[in-house]
Amino acid sequence: MPTYKVIELGTVTEEAIEETLNEWTAKGWRFDGMQFAMRESSRRPSMAFVLFTLDHAEKDVP
Repeated sequence: MPTYKVIELGTVTEEAIEETLNEWTAKGWRFDGMQFAMRESSRRPSMAFVLFTLDHAEKDVP
């Protein structure tokens, strides 16, 4: 059974997303998707939620 991890990014930049993806995939987590929270007054997302999964059969990470 997989374990899920959600990382909330309050600053949505290319660098912040890249850093998060690199950090958690290096720890054995598999990228599962990304959701953005938008404001009506702006075209840029105000927040992002990066989703990861971990299959305990592949690697045991707390």
